[in-house]
Amino acid sequence: MSAASVQDEKATPDDVQALVSRKERLSSAFTIACSGFALISDGLQNNIMSLTNVVFGQIYGKQAYNSFWSTQLSNSLTVGTILGQLAIGYIVDIKGRKYGIVISTVLIVIGVILATAAHGAHGSFHGFLWMFTIARGITGLGVGGEYPSSSTSAAEAANERMLKQRGPVFIIVTNFVLSMGGPVACILYLIVFQAAGGLSANLSTVWRTVFGISAIPPLIVFYFRLKMLNSALYRKGAIQKDVPYMLIVRYYWRSLIGTAGAWFLYDFVTFPNGIFSGVIISSIVKASGHELVRKTAEYQLLLGIISVPGCFVGAALVNRLGRRNTMVMGFSGYLIFGLAVGLAYDKVIKNVAGFVVLYGLMNSFANAGPGDMLGLTSSESYATAVRGTCYGFSAAVGKTGAVLGTQAFTPLRNNLGPRWTFIVAAICGLAGMLVTVLFVRNDLGGDLAEEDARFAAFLEANGWKGEVGAPESVDELVAAEKAET
Repeated sequence: MSAASVQDEKATPDDVQALVSRKERLSSAFTIACSGFALISDGLQNNIMSLTNVVFGQIYGKQAYNSFWSTQLSNSLTVGTILGQLAIGYIVDIKGRKYGIVISTVLIVIGVILATAAHGAHGSFHGFLWMFTIARGITGLGVGGEYPSSSTSAAEAANERMLKQRGPVFIIVTNFVLSMGGPVACILYLIVFQAAGGLSANLSTVWRTVFGISAIPPLIVFYFRLKMLNSALYRKGAIQKDVPYMLIVRYYWRSLIGTAGAWFLYDFVTFPNGIFSGVIISSIVKASGHELVRKTAEYQLLLGIISVPGCFVGAALVNRLGRRNTMVMGFSGYLIFGLAVGLAYDKVIKNVAGFVVLYGLMNSFANAGPGDMLGLTSSESYATAVRGTCYGFSAAVGKTGAVLGTQAFTPLRNNLGPRWTFIVAAICGLAGMLVTVLFVRNDLGGDLAEEDARFAAFLEANGWKGEVGAPESVDELVAAEKAET
């Protein structure tokens, strides 16, 4: 069907619907693929500071680049992420998924470019650190926006194309690619490190090159994101004005405690352990200077590789065990391996490879459980009209846990000893199991349209009479059709 035929005054509603259906099929496939590809860059940005902290420590010295600055630079991305999750989570419900996705991509690219070019006025060291902090905050806004926009889009697109396998597909294009950010960051650093001269490399050149390359994935996917449509679920179920927020809280309060509370506990452990894994490993590796950077990167790569298979385990179990049970199993890994490493820390660290394997198994369990399930349950627990907002809120509470965990990591390590970072992980694992059992629904996995119908019936029963739906205009469909032809 041509664009002209849609513009023709004699075009029937069936003609328009045929065009909509054709665009939907293409857009759903693009949305699923682009969500996965774009979230690789999010995972990369989440993990890139781990080795960058080690590099900055070598360039500027540990007295100048102390724990205050390493924590500030690491947290700047997380604080930006929280704001992005809340703001863009709201935007994707009010304006559409496409708006949030495009805004997020632009912010990531701008933030990465500014970080790559960061310098202080007249060579000021503190000026450089503050510019880098601001750049990472802007990047964080985009990364945060990707969570509700890409994840809700992927869930809705998978619901339309492959309902029974929505859970496994969602996990592969979200948490799996996010988890690959750690290994990709290590591989990128190792390649650039060797290309720049290895043990004689200029470390400033190395980290700037790594950051510059990290801008490529979001740039590649940007064109395809401009062509996507909002999902059929969104067009049918959106509430774009007079949103009944009090009724939303009344209907979903239990689920919000579950998804937000579990996410808080997960990020409280996983983010500081990811950001400072380079610091943890470098503290027990017997090397110095450039050799310390290389060995730390190699062990971190091993750590990341061991962690990744957990994503596939969660994807394989999600339909068999259910969302809630799989999450409980994953949290148990924090309890088991956190206690094992924490209580036997002095003996375990004598074998660096063995320590990294246990550390990686703890992270792998976490990937299989809350890592895989939190995004999925936050996408499935809520109706389409409020999915972005509730997902963004849950993720933002999680990132608040990440900020608090990152701030607490160094004082905890310095005052109580390194073993306590793992013992606290075990405590959070136990708390996560309890929150999941008490507040996360175990009836998820069905058609998302059914949740929309239940929510609409609740609103109607409580007297809400607002407008529902946000159909794509014919002009937008015609423009998309012209772009193809």
